[in-house]
Amino acid sequence: MSILTEQRSYVAGRWVTGDEAIAVEDPATEATVAEITATPLAEVRTAIDEARRSFDEGAWADRPATERAEVLRAFLDHVESQRDVIVPTLVAEAGQVPFFADMTQMTGGLNLARNTIDLYLSMEHEGHNPVPVDELLQGRVAISLRRHEPIGVVTCITPYNAALMMAFQKMIPALMAGNSVLLRPSPLTPIATLALGAAADAAGLPPGVLSIITENGSAAAELLTTDPKIDMVSFTGSTQVGRLIAEQAAATLKRVTLELGGKSAQIYLPDAMHRVGMGAAMVVAMTSGQACVSATRMLVPEDKKDEALEAAAGAYAFLKVGPPTAEGTTLGPVINAAARERCERYVALAEEHGGKVVTGGGRPADLDTGYYFEPTVLDLADNANPAAQDEIFGPVLGVIGYRDVDHAVQIANDSSYGLSGQVYGKDAAAAVAIARRLRTGAVSVNTSLFSAYAPGGGYKQSGLGRERGPDGIRDFQEVKHIAIGELPA
Repeated sequence: MSILTEQRSYVAGRWVTGDEAIAVEDPATEATVAEITATPLAEVRTAIDEARRSFDEGAWADRPATERAEVLRAFLDHVESQRDVIVPTLVAEAGQVPFFADMTQMTGGLNLARNTIDLYLSMEHEGHNPVPVDELLQGRVAISLRRHEPIGVVTCITPYNAALMMAFQKMIPALMAGNSVLLRPSPLTPIATLALGAAADAAGLPPGVLSIITENGSAAAELLTTDPKIDMVSFTGSTQVGRLIAEQAAATLKRVTLELGGKSAQIYLPDAMHRVGMGAAMVVAMTSGQACVSATRMLVPEDKKDEALEAAAGAYAFLKVGPPTAEGTTLGPVINAAARERCERYVALAEEHGGKVVTGGGRPADLDTGYYFEPTVLDLADNANPAAQDEIFGPVLGVIGYRDVDHAVQIANDSSYGLSGQVYGKDAAAAVAIARRLRTGAVSVNTSLFSAYAPGGGYKQSGLGRERGPDGIRDFQEVKHIAIGELPA
């Protein structure tokens, strides 16, 4: 399979070759997938200047929303036409199984993007605002308008685990709102994102409205979060980096949207224990547990804990760990050696604090090359265990028993995170009652939904703001009030 061969970054409608090389590693083989060049800092500054110019001159923002939609649909059509090279690129640079790269990132991402365009066009961006009756009677105000306008220049920083989908999730609502966008992918998986530059050219996006910045480290990202010409930063990644970005953006009071870490809980009521095996598999399959919304804490009734551990271990026994392109593989590697070492460290910490490894817990014996880690089930006595408190970001599931519903909710909420959650039970009303008590940005009850129309985001240290849905679009807009009265003679 061929992969994307573009080695240059995309700066305000130009393809730029830098002097510094970025060697992108295949986590399945530890070999170099390709070398691309980093965007020189001088060109990063040019991208910022051109984004500011394109916005201030209204090259994109002043176009009718229907015209912006037409250009972005052509943009997405071009991305889809490159499926045969983008999907293998995602597989190679992220170690993802082809099904996830194709159906989730490519197909799901394109659906998300197209639906976001439709959602934006269905929303009211200027409308009547209520006026107190006494103001109307006194004749001071005849009309009160509430208007939603683009915020300006937006930096979008995407993670390695879903580079293409996260790019769509950020840049499409930002561009539909009329903003200019500076897109900076993770240095671990930057290649597939470069395909978006060719799509911008093919669709006729005005120069300066989109730039794609690549780098080895974080110097460009720091510039993209501190420069006063930038109005907003949208970041998806770890809570640790999110705090740093919030600090960097604070000096110029930029708007910040952060989708950060998670330690989500999946709660099983006694009549839903038959669902445990599937729930365990969902944590690790396809992404090797590298998803911020993964429900890595499984909460089950105490008297059914042994049953749950057996079911989870049984489910993991059917998962095949191996090279992503090998037939039957359901679990590829984690992204790099540091990620695998983190999994090993937290399994050891779990045991030091009284936890037990039920299955997995280490590197597969038959895979001596690649950053593989076995799907792992931990028997945890309580929620104080480090493996229950900290985000591991790997294929590691902790199972914890609860006494009653109140105890289950207490455990679920006993976390510095609050990104997602799941509740399973035959009595939907009882399950929803639990969902309402969870301090988390989204809860799935007996199902799951990832949609352009449904907002997602975090409570507590899982983030600020929302992505997707009407709330996600509004985060890329400013609100302006216009009061209109008659001019006295």
